[in-house]
Amino acid sequence: MDKDYRVACPPGEEEILKASADFLNNKLKEIRGRGSVIGTERIAIMAALNLAHELLSSKEYENSFNDLGSRVANLQEKINLALNEIEVT
Repeated sequence: MDKDYRVACPPGEEEILKASADFLNNKLKEIRGRGSVIGTERIAIMAALNLAHELLSSKEYENSFNDLGSRVANLQEKINLALNEIEVT
């Protein structure tokens, strides 16, 4: 939002830091553009809350997807055991 900041960055991570800053700047401009939030600090807080929400939502999705994968693996194992029992009899 038209401000520059000096930020320490590990060597080799400059590009990802720049991409992160650009991403955040776009979120800030998006919130400011809506006009529903006034004040730089409030805009920054809203952007942080939105990003945190997106992150946690994606982790919940990832966790439920991983849980689904383990459930499918358990079902496959049960099916294999049942098929082995049928072959033995």
